[in-house]
Amino acid sequence: MSEPVRAGLSRAAAQSHAAAFLAGRGIATAMRDARLLLIETLNLRSIDLVLAGDRELEAREAARLSAALLRRAEGEPVARILGAWEFWGLPFRLSPATLVPRPDTETVVEAALALGLERTAPIRLLDLGTGSGCLLVALLSEWPCATGLGIDRAREALVTARDNADQNGVGARALWVQGDWAGSLRGPFDVIVANPPYIASRMIDGLADEVRVHDPRMALDGGSDGLDAYRVILGQAAVLLAPGGRLIVEIGYDQEEALRHLAEAARLQVVVVRRDLAGHPRAVVMAREPGRNPDSSGF
Repeated sequence: MSEPVRAGLSRAAAQSHAAAFLAGRGIATAMRDARLLLIETLNLRSIDLVLAGDRELEAREAARLSAALLRRAEGEPVARILGAWEFWGLPFRLSPATLVPRPDTETVVEAALALGLERTAPIRLLDLGTGSGCLLVALLSEWPCATGLGIDRAREALVTARDNADQNGVGARALWVQGDWAGSLRGPFDVIVANPPYIASRMIDGLADEVRVHDPRMALDGGSDGLDAYRVILGQAAVLLAPGGRLIVEIGYDQEEALRHLAEAARLQVVVVRRDLAGHPRAVVMAREPGRNPDSSGF
């Protein structure tokens, strides 16, 4: 495969060549991806393409951009090539053990902020299956007096999450623990959030290569019906929530009814279901049933 761009091309021309190269290999987001890869691999600002779009690429710049474009043409997501992605307006480093933060997941952050908690309250947060730490870090950035605990089974993910918390200035208010959901924890927590694996095992092989090949399977596979993690999380959360506390979980677009049944079985009330930008149910907010004894399950 020939090099997609060459030294001597202007930045503007290199962007056009890169977009055409990706489009020719079936990349639906070719124009966006070409721009992102050009800006990031050459360490530019968007304004540089306007003010200095005629500046020619040096050989080393062309080589870096070409290498990134070839990886994208093979189906590797832009976020994986760059090793970082933005979520809630904040930068997040990625690792092989973490998902790429997706815009749909911001619905969970929106649901938490919509609870109406005082911004300066000493809120106690728990993030189950924290991954890159995007949910916990985003909420800590919005609630300056909150503290949070992130749990994940993968040590590599926890290292990544800790680095992201430090990079975004909230590391002093976050702790990270390796564990299997919340089985060894005691509450109470004011807000518990989770974006657990929710894809049925049989569906994973049919996912797009960008997800199936490059995302960690442990963060995707929700068991035979996609609901295994929810069964555990809802049961644990019911006894970890503080009075008036809320559990907020991300769900798949077709899982609202199943989640409502699981919530009822765990003696949780569904308070609200928030929809993502596509109109799909995405974040389910739950509360403990009135009168429930938080120690009744022996956690």
